[in-house]
Amino acid sequence: MTKPKGNIEAAEEQLVEKTISSETLFNGRVFDVQVKQVELYDGSAARREIVVHNGGATIVALDEDMNIYLVRQFRSPFEKILYETPAGKLEKNEDPKVCAIRELKEETGMSADKVEDLGFMYATPGYCAEIIHMYLATGLHRGEGNPDDGEFLQVIRIPLKQAVEMIERNEISDAKTSVAILKTARRVGI
Repeated sequence: MTKPKGNIEAAEEQLVEKTISSETLFNGRVFDVQVKQVELYDGSAARREIVVHNGGATIVALDEDMNIYLVRQFRSPFEKILYETPAGKLEKNEDPKVCAIRELKEETGMSADKVEDLGFMYATPGYCAEIIHMYLATGLHRGEGNPDDGEFLQVIRIPLKQAVEMIERNEISDAKTSVAILKTARRVGI
């Protein structure tokens, strides 16, 4: 005997799209581009253009004085310098925590005694398959950074409370950075 569907399950059926075909149009170093033909609930067809990305990881480095360490980096799509938490792209089948720890070391020179999971986020779910995993690093130890070739960064220290205020004023506008900082602030009671 089948269980009758509730309103949510019945409504979800109307949201699910069935993939009819898929074609990769571009293979790049950072992402691929795929076009899918899908069938909608009402039987009509639609086209979906998707950026396929391995995903990434970001990490908030929080010291004992409640300061965080961000990087300032020029971002070409916006032609400006952004504040960001250390982050990087996952290699195929890489553990996101390993990626976050590596990026913390490469971009800031820091290592941490403790790395906690802050969850994940979908970066731009309307057209991109990227998932960003977020972590919190505490018990920090300073060292020398080693950014990737062609990666030019400035590391800055900002009080966590000030960083939250900067998010509210759109001075920190990078999504992964904003979400990770706000989750950190909540976790420590700010």
